[in-house]
Amino acid sequence: MSHPSGRRTRSAGRTAMAALGAGLLCATVLAAPSFAAGGRPATSPPSAPAPAGDDSHLALTPPMGFNNWNSTHCRAEFNEEMVRGMADLFVERGLKDAGYEYINLDDCWALPERDAEGKLVPDPERFPHGIKAVADYVHARGLKFGIYTSAGTKTCSDIGFPGALGHEYSDARQFADWGVDYLKYDNCNNQGLDAKQRYLTMRDALRATGRPILYSICEWGENRPWEWARGVGQSWRTTGDIKDNWESMLSIMKKNLPLDEYAGPGGWNDPDMLEVGNGGMTDTEYRTHFSMWSIMAAPLLIGADLRSAPQSAFDILSNEEVIAVDQDELGRQGKVIASENGRWVIAKELADGSRAVALFNESDQPQRVSTTARAAGLPHSAGYRVRDLWKHADTHTAGKISATVPAHGTVLVRVAPDRDWAQLPPAVDSGVDGGAIAESGDGVRLTAATENLGRQPVRSVSTGMTGPEGWRVRAESRPGTAVLRGGATFRSTWRIDVPRSAEPGSHELKLTTTYRLPSGRQVRSDSQVLVRVAVAPAGGTTHLSDLAPLSTANGFGPVEIDRSNGESAAGDGKPLTIGGRTFSKGLGVHADSRVEYFTAGRCERVTASVGVDDETGERGTVAFEIRADGERRAGTGTLTHSQDAQEISADVTGAETVTLTVTDGGDGSEYDHADWADLKVTC
Repeated sequence: MSHPSGRRTRSAGRTAMAALGAGLLCATVLAAPSFAAGGRPATSPPSAPAPAGDDSHLALTPPMGFNNWNSTHCRAEFNEEMVRGMADLFVERGLKDAGYEYINLDDCWALPERDAEGKLVPDPERFPHGIKAVADYVHARGLKFGIYTSAGTKTCSDIGFPGALGHEYSDARQFADWGVDYLKYDNCNNQGLDAKQRYLTMRDALRATGRPILYSICEWGENRPWEWARGVGQSWRTTGDIKDNWESMLSIMKKNLPLDEYAGPGGWNDPDMLEVGNGGMTDTEYRTHFSMWSIMAAPLLIGADLRSAPQSAFDILSNEEVIAVDQDELGRQGKVIASENGRWVIAKELADGSRAVALFNESDQPQRVSTTARAAGLPHSAGYRVRDLWKHADTHTAGKISATVPAHGTVLVRVAPDRDWAQLPPAVDSGVDGGAIAESGDGVRLTAATENLGRQPVRSVSTGMTGPEGWRVRAESRPGTAVLRGGATFRSTWRIDVPRSAEPGSHELKLTTTYRLPSGRQVRSDSQVLVRVAVAPAGGTTHLSDLAPLSTANGFGPVEIDRSNGESAAGDGKPLTIGGRTFSKGLGVHADSRVEYFTAGRCERVTASVGVDDETGERGTVAFEIRADGERRAGTGTLTHSQDAQEISADVTGAETVTLTVTDGGDGSEYDHADWADLKVTC
C-alpha cells in the first residue's frame, strides 16, 4: 500500500506472521566494539565509559556497512543465517578491508509484544540463538553489529513491533548488553511528540549505558535535523526512503546536495542506503549512485543481498579510490559549483589539498560536462594531474576538466596541481554532445568532437562510428587529423540513416577514437552515442497520453497513463480527480517530474487542465510548466490542494520537442501528486 506523502508504509511477507507494511524511514545508532589482544574483537565486548556530552569521535568519517532492508524488507529470508552470511562475505570478498564494518539488522527482528518485564524479545524463528549470539558472530570477524527500533510506540510495519518511546533506557540497556554497535532509530507512531526531544531522550539513554554508541537520527528530514542534530547524533536522514530506481535516487540526491555546509567529522547528512546490486538500475546508474554518495560524504550502507549480487555490484562497492573520497578525513561534503540543463559539477576539498570533482549527466543523452581546476578551488598551476577514479588512470590537463558523460552517468576524478605534469599523457575527451531524434526511415547528422585538454600534442587521431545492425553510418567529413595540439578540438560530421524497421525508443551507437601519445603509445576510447527514434503526433488534436514519450522522470513511481500517480508500480493509481472533477485522460505524476514528447516541428498548441490530485487530501503544492525545445512557453505558478483544475495552454509552433515539468512548489515534494488532465496536442 502506498502513502500519498511520497513515502511508503512497509509491505513485506514473513513466515510466522502476516505480511508487513511498508516504508522504513529511519534513524541510526552505532557503537564501537572493544578489541582483544592482536587487534581482533573480543567475543563479548566489554562496556567502556561514554564521554560526557560529546560522541562526535564515534563518526569522524561516514559509517560504512550493510543493512538488509532494501533487499529483504520483512520477508522470511531476513534471518540469522543471512546476517552471518553477510559478515562472512565482508571478510571473504574484501569489503571489510575496503572499510565496510557494520552489519545491521532492520525492522522485524523482534516479536510484536514485549515480555512480562517490558523487555524486547527477539523473534525465535528468525533468530533462534538470540541477538547476542549474532552480535558475537559479527564481532568475531572484526566487524560491528547494528540493530533497529523506532522513536515511537511501534515501528513502521503494519503489525507494529515495539518501538522505544517510553522505553528508551530499558531498550538501550538491552542493546548494550547484547553488544550492539549501531542502532537505526525510526520515526513512525511518534504520537506527535516533539522530534528533537524524542531523539534527545534516546541519545541520553544510550550514553547512560556506558557503551560508546554512534547515534544516527532518521526522522526523514521532516524537522530539518541538519540544523539541530549535531551534538544529538552523528548522522541524520535528510530525506524519505530511497527506492531502487533512477527517479528515486535522483530526487533524494537533489535534496541532499544543498546541505553541504552541515556535514563534517562527527556528523553527516544521510540520504539513505545504497541500492547498488538490487537490480533496479543499470550499472552506469549505480556508478553514479555510488559516486554521488561518496562525494556527498554520505554513509555507505550496502542495501543488497550480497549472497546473490552480481560481480558488477562488488566491483562498484569495492572501488577503494571512490571510497577514499567518501572517507577523506577532512570530512567536507561536495559542493555544487555548476548545474544547468542536466549537467552537474560537484567539487569536494580533500585533506591533501586536492579536489574530487564529479561530472554528472542527469539527462537521457550523452552530454559534455566541463569545469576548470580554478573553479573547483585549486590554485593556478602550469599543469594538473587528473586521476579518473573509475578508469584508475592518470592524465594531465592545462586547467580544463571535461568529459563527454553518458546518459545518467558520472565521471569522478581527483585533481591536483603537479610539477611533473609533463610526465603524464594529456587528457583527451571524445564524444557527441547530445544526441538526435529521428523518425524511422529518416536520416540525421551528428558532430563528434575530440578535444585535447593537455599541453602536449597527440598524433594520428582517427574517429569511427558504428550503429546497430541495419543502420547506415558514414562520415561526411574527414574522420581524422595528423596532429591535435594542446587546447585544440577536432570535429567530424556523421550521417546516420535510420531503417524503417527501427522501433521507437533509444538506440545506441558507438564512437571510437584512437590517437598516439607523445610516448608513441596508442590509445583507444569508446563513447556512447544515442539516436532516439520517435513517432510524431498525427494531424489534428491528439491526447498526449495516447503517445509514447521520448523520456520521463518522476519523483516517485512511474508516470501514470490516464491514472493518478500511485507512487509504486505502473497502474496503481486512481482516476484523475481535481477539485471533485474526474478526468478520463491524462498523466498522473509526482513532483519533481519531467515528460518529453517528440512533435517534429509540426504542432502548434498543447493544452491541459492541471492541479493537485484530490487523493492527497489537504496537502500538496505543485507548479506546472510547458517547454518547447527547452524554452518556457507556459506555467501556472504554485497550485495547492484547495484549487480547482487550472487551464494551461502553450504555443509550441515549430518545436521539435515539448517537455512537461512539475516542481514541488518550493516546500519539498511530499504529497505532490500532480495531474495533467485532458492533456492534448494540436498539430
